Amino acid sequence: MLFTDQLHRTIKLPYPPQRIISLVPSQTELLFHLGLAEKIVGVTKFCLHPYEQVKKVSKIGGTKNFHFEKIDELAPDLIIANKEENYQEGIERLAEKYPVWISDIYTLEDALNMIVGIGEICTKKTEAQMVAAFIQSNFSLLTKTYKGKVAYLIWKNPYMVAGNRTFINDILQRLGFENVFADKSRYPQVSLPEIAEKEPDYIFLSSEPYPFQEKHLQEMQQLFPDSQVQLVNGEMFSWYGSRLLEAIKYFRNFLKNS
Repeated sequence: MLFTDQLHRTIKLPYPPQRIISLVPSQTELLFHLGLAEKIVGVTKFCLHPYEQVKKVSKIGGTKNFHFEKIDELAPDLIIANKEENYQEGIERLAEKYPVWISDIYTLEDALNMIVGIGEICTKKTEAQMVAAFIQSNFSLLTKTYKGKVAYLIWKNPYMVAGNRTFINDILQRLGFENVFADKSRYPQVSLPEIAEKEPDYIFLSSEPYPFQEKHLQEMQQLFPDSQVQLVNGEMFSWYGSRLLEAIKYFRNFLKNS
């Protein structure tokens, strides 16, 4: 069986995968959602959902720090990875021994293609197509009126934001927000004066990867009194698997209150 991942690499499997390792939290959640729990033998320590199920699965390290000996012990016949969330050296080392299917996500369309692609290689094509179709149809119903300019912060000390060529940027656009740092690529480091210069109507403080909290909101609101500072659920803006099913309801409520 031959499959093509999102880096246009050909993945060859002699039989349907029975021992799967996932190196990406949002894709781990997707695998469970597709009914593959009995075939998932390893996940990262950052794979948190679904909680009761992942806590029973062997941990193979972090998304950028694999425990190769542990992976060898688990003897996977398929590894699910992501270009951005995992590190190239580690993926290349694994690919020398195991089939590795790699996603590459910048837009909602990329995420939907990933869902179907993982469904195909894991023999859950019909289920995956249904998930993707539901997500696509519901996102198409979201209000697309212009909401204003926004700075989306993902980190503090130093401050980092979501720029262009990110899944977050695509989601912001779909919700009607103009990303003030869309002129910068990926996740650039920025200063407070740079944020002020952009004059954002909104400043979104993400719950991940940096855990922004109420104290940070108060701090930023004092610094930027003319902007509306909000804490947002980072999983809804950046998890590109089955979490998008929950994101639809979240965004409907979010748009009503923004």
